[in-house]
Amino acid sequence: MKKIIIIALAVFSLGIITAKADNDRLIAKENLPKKAQQFIDSNFKNSKITYVKDESYFLEKSYEVLFADGTKVEFNRKGEWKEIDCRRSSIPATIVPAKILEYVNSNYQDVRILQIERDRVDYEIKLSNQLEITFDKKFNIIDIDN
Repeated sequence: MKKIIIIALAVFSLGIITAKADNDRLIAKENLPKKAQQFIDSNFKNSKITYVKDESYFLEKSYEVLFADGTKVEFNRKGEWKEIDCRRSSIPATIVPAKILEYVNSNYQDVRILQIERDRVDYEIKLSNQLEITFDKKFNIIDIDN
């Protein structure tokens, strides 16, 4: 009986922790880190913002901005972009690292970069021809998936 009570308490506690961990809330653009605000003003100044969301998970914090055209940008807690997803258009060339842009332009003419994601170890792009290409931090190709 004692084991059942301990298990029930553990499951209940885990449920509370999980519910508390997913703590999203809508915020104003002005509440984003300054770096994120400047990024939006530089690269998406003519785009209408649908919402800005503050996302908190345990010790991690991030921000998500959705534009009226379906473009979504995710930022880390410092305001640096993590992922940009342009569903109906291409990623602005000013955002894509020059070596990645050069590779795509020389190997895939008439193909657009629809999505770009970066983390500590690599960049991943998704092209309009459905290819996904992963580059390391030195912009060497690691993987190509279709």
